[in-house]
Amino acid sequence: MVLQLGDTVPNFTQQSSEGEINFYDWAGDSWVVFFSHPADYTPVCTTELGEVAKLKSEFEKRNRKSNCLKCG
Repeated sequence: MVLQLGDTVPNFTQQSSEGEINFYDWAGDSWVVFFSHPADYTPVCTTELGEVAKLKSEFEKRNRKSNCLKCG
């Protein structure tokens, strides 16, 4: 399955930086920043995810959520 910007993501359950989550239960009525990367991270992927992690409180102030999902 290939997702594009603006697509509706199918619901799933996954390990995350906050423990196991059901995506739609976790998202609730918030907008979500969703990153999907292959298991073989590159330095760019690490930089992107690190920047989002640093801005977590700013996302939350705006009713947006970010989370790091465990990649296979």
